[in-house]
Amino acid sequence: MYLLLLTVLCSTSIALILKYVDTKRGEVIVLLAGNYLVASIISLMFILFKEDVHFSIHTLFFGLGLGLLFVASFFAFAKAISYAGTGLATTSSRLSVIIPIVFSIIIYNESPSEFQIVGFAFTVITFAFFYFSISDGHISGDGFLKYILLVAVLVGIGINDFSMKVFKSWKPEQEEPFFVFFIFTSAFFYTSIYIALKKIKIIKHTAVWGLVLGVPNVFSTIFLLGALALLPAIIVYPLINVGIILFTTLLAFIIWKEKLNRWGILAIASGLLAIVFLSIG
Repeated sequence: MYLLLLTVLCSTSIALILKYVDTKRGEVIVLLAGNYLVASIISLMFILFKEDVHFSIHTLFFGLGLGLLFVASFFAFAKAISYAGTGLATTSSRLSVIIPIVFSIIIYNESPSEFQIVGFAFTVITFAFFYFSISDGHISGDGFLKYILLVAVLVGIGINDFSMKVFKSWKPEQEEPFFVFFIFTSAFFYTSIYIALKKIKIIKHTAVWGLVLGVPNVFSTIFLLGALALLPAIIVYPLINVGIILFTTLLAFIIWKEKLNRWGILAIASGLLAIVFLSIG
């Protein structure tokens, strides 16, 4: 069970670090660059210390393309935390599980279970509550921007997850270390180019937190894989996703006094139910 707790703590810390840097008005793109630098170094170490690894040109270009999507979805997540709040943004990121499920049904002809159908229904309800929550009490147009960011987070992270499934079914295991390396290294390359072109000033405080962010970002995956090796996925995914949402929302309230209106509370409650049913399915 300690692996489940470590996974939750690592994933929760990602959202909290993004929120903290936002409160200090740090540049998100600098934060992401530091994050991907650490991730690329760690993924390179896996290549150097693992035998029988290689890659194809398809893996290279797939990794380069997915690296760009990683940057876009992480950037959207950071902006969603800033504009829509940590609780709603985290709920949206966790709900992204619906994207690989839907694509698997369409592309791989997988049949949805009764639990997943119920989960789909709760997902639709959740986004209705999202809309009411972020439009209640905000100026015209402001709520719509927040809603778009929440949708972008769900779609972006969901496509990232499904891309992993595509790669697993397409390429041999020997290419996985290089695939991960190409994703993170290209993401660092893209963010660095953007910083250079826009002449964004690199503030030491933000850069350091970016390097720190890379650590829980990588180890959250490592701990998750460890938990899945010991416990059934039907237990792991619901507990982790629900735990991340509850921990993040609670800590954001304690640290920054982030409050949710009634629609926001209903959105998180409905999102939790959606995640549980989708994960069980």
